[in-house]
Amino acid sequence: MAVGHSTKFPRRALLHLASNLTLGVAALMAVSQAAWAEVYPSRPITIVVPFTAGGPTDALVRTLSERMRISLGQPLIVENVTGAAGTIGVGRVARAAPDGYTVSVGHWSTHAINGALYPLPFDLLKDLEPISLLTSYPMLLLSKNAVPAKNLAELTSWLKANQDKVSVGTIGVGSAAHVAAVYYGNLAGLKFEFVPYRGAAPALQDLIAGRIDLLFDHLPNALPQVREGKVKAYAVTANTRSPTAPDIPTVDEAGYPGLYINIWYGLWVPKGTPAEVKAKLNAAVVDALADPKVRQQLSELGQVIPPRDQQTPEALAAYQKAEIEKWWPIVKAANMKGE
Repeated sequence: MAVGHSTKFPRRALLHLASNLTLGVAALMAVSQAAWAEVYPSRPITIVVPFTAGGPTDALVRTLSERMRISLGQPLIVENVTGAAGTIGVGRVARAAPDGYTVSVGHWSTHAINGALYPLPFDLLKDLEPISLLTSYPMLLLSKNAVPAKNLAELTSWLKANQDKVSVGTIGVGSAAHVAAVYYGNLAGLKFEFVPYRGAAPALQDLIAGRIDLLFDHLPNALPQVREGKVKAYAVTANTRSPTAPDIPTVDEAGYPGLYINIWYGLWVPKGTPAEVKAKLNAAVVDALADPKVRQQLSELGQVIPPRDQQTPEALAAYQKAEIEKWWPIVKAANMKGE
């Protein structure tokens, strides 16, 4: 080629070359992503628990993670990131890299109710993608032993006659105990004096001592006190009896249908996590929930495992959305604000 001369390619040839390069890059990226997904996981996975070690969420995760480790071939490291009723831990996962190595575990409060209580810097539905519903349990409606009512219908009548004097324990603003009592009050046309506590244990102790009249408590927490006859249990807040407490009627059976409050747990990853990665995490959860040893351990914790068809990302997404649509208006109408 002579110096000073240039070679001009036809426009059609340039376009063809550019098209081939684009296709080549896209194919290379697809191959790379597929190869990356095939080796996932190649290092430990962190599960962020938004509460302190030793609590019910922590116990659930540690039970599941031991079995999930076998399916995934990598250890699962439990990291307790506390603060602001769980919002700090959930936010850490929402901002994490979408690579499947940082996973969020949470429940009814952290992944539904908190959105109505706090001005969150993330979107519970848009910034996190569901993996699976894990377990659930209903609450127990309890009273001190001195309350004369023998069933839920009688309790509601007694409360209506004495509501100016009735005190109800809550475990902080927007807690399950608080929201459940407000919901019951809305349905039954009742008003209560709310007595806040820093935890479920002191609230339950004051109920046993007769210092408060009523308390909605988590079934696993309250059941031993019910069994010992220290408090009265009127119903589980569900439409089916709990396998853990089959002798306690449902709210439907006890005379107040529709008072459903279910405390559920789930697993999420950051938005944009590859589908192949989510599928592997889901398969590990499903395997763990099917393991007889795990099932026995979860039963001892008072947890109920959902049917197999509810252990899908789609099922958790639909359930979470429905819970938000149900509870947010109730929380906001009661003017609850996170502390």
